[in-house]
Parts: sequence; structure tokens; C-alpha cells
Amino acid sequence: MSNSIRQAQAMESAAPSQNERSPYSEAALTPAVDVIEDANGITLFADLPGVTRDKLNLHVEAATLTIEAESDLSVPDSLKSSHTEVGLGRFRRVFTLSKELDTQNVAAELTQGVLKLKIPKTAHAQPRRIDIHVA
Repeated sequence: MSNSIRQAQAMESAAPSQNERSPYSEAALTPAVDVIEDANGITLFADLPGVTRDKLNLHVEAATLTIEAESDLSVPDSLKSSHTEVGLGRFRRVFTLSKELDTQNVAAELTQGVLKLKIPKTAHAQPRRIDIHVA
């Protein structure tokens, strides 16, 4: 397993500090995430069923990437739920990112409940070919 993926794997998020008061500070589900690395960077795929763009919050602070979201999986008024197993509609996942990754150029795309984040490697971390000159 490469260094970038190892460092990008999720760490259990610590309890919010006393100063941090957000609607996401309450109990939350940890979304399943796949991390794929190639020569240019990493791509994360996070499962966020029922989440819309306006209920998704992504932020990077130093080397920490935080995904917070709230889903709207409510039962229509015309129906009555007889059994509910997933009552939480909040998601939260925190990652510590490698210094090899360019956190200034993160691209995010949300499609049918799957968040795709592309984080490129910094220029100095990208592989490059060295030309050999014959003297």
C-alpha cells in the first residue's frame, strides 16, 4: 500500500471541541469510502445516499480533509414507516492527507449519492522522466 493511500485512510474523528458547534456535531454515520491512487494523485469515492449538493460540506484545513453531509431520507406523508433501521441522516468522515497531495486543487463531483474527490499530487511528487544526454 502506498504512502499517499496509507496517509489518506480515515482516522476516527475526535469529538468536536467546545468551540466547534455545527449541525454536524451530533452523532453521524461513517460513509464507506474507496481510495484509488495513480501516478497523478488519489481519487476517493464516498457513498452518501440521499445527500444533495446543498447538504454536503467539504473542507480542507492543513492536512485534514473533512466530509460532512446530511441526507433527506424522510418517509413521504402518504406512507407510514412500520420499521426503521437507519435513523441517522448525518455522515462524517475525516482524513489525514499526505504532504504529497495538492490540497489547493481538490475537485469534487456528486452523482447519485456517490461523492468523487480527485486530489492531485503536488508537482514535486509527480513522477517525471529524466532525459539522458550523451557526451
